[in-house]
Amino acid sequence: MKVEIVTLFPNLLNSFFSESMMARAVSNGHLEIVLHNLRDYCHDKHKQADDYRFGGGPGMLMKPEPFFRVLEKIRSEAPKRPLIVFPTPQGKQFVQDDAAELSREHHLVFICGHYKGIDQRVIERWVDRQYSLGDFILTGGELATAVIVDAAARLLPGVLGDFDSARGDSFYEGVLDAPHYTRPEEFEGGSVPGVLAGGNHKNIVHWRNALAKFITGRHRPDLLK
Repeated sequence: MKVEIVTLFPNLLNSFFSESMMARAVSNGHLEIVLHNLRDYCHDKHKQADDYRFGGGPGMLMKPEPFFRVLEKIRSEAPKRPLIVFPTPQGKQFVQDDAAELSREHHLVFICGHYKGIDQRVIERWVDRQYSLGDFILTGGELATAVIVDAAARLLPGVLGDFDSARGDSFYEGVLDAPHYTRPEEFEGGSVPGVLAGGNHKNIVHWRNALAKFITGRHRPDLLK
């Protein structure tokens, strides 16, 4: 999967994709990350990417011209039009099914907003998907982009050492995950449940499924609907 990200702050994302699972995905060729500094597409001498809003009000808005320039360049160099994603509070709430859908795309482009957002003409002309991480506001779109890319990329074949690990994650099967334990079997007065230590695989699967549904009903009953 190729992921291109348009941002005012590429260093914020450089560090994220240089560590842990994402770094391994890049080095193994499962994931290609290309960062575009939006200021490189601002043609005035001050490299200004924002301006005052028509109609007034506090806060600046990101200008359309730099976005159009970089997205036209990306589009002209791609064999076919990539899917363009804009993380925004106005978007659909991002869930695991969305991560799975994005993981099936070969080429994604993310545009990162700042200040009061971006000029609506960019959204109308270019954006295919708008996602929100929840009912809160971030300083910019970089963190949201990193989260969405991480959620999608870990579903690519070969990114996780064992893909069955992803199948057992919360939300993958529509419920939250069951608790997990590792050694030591006894620690600070807490014990590993006997069914897990017993080694009967059928009983373990039954226990995990039952507890996953119980935890989901307790904490996220909306998922069971």
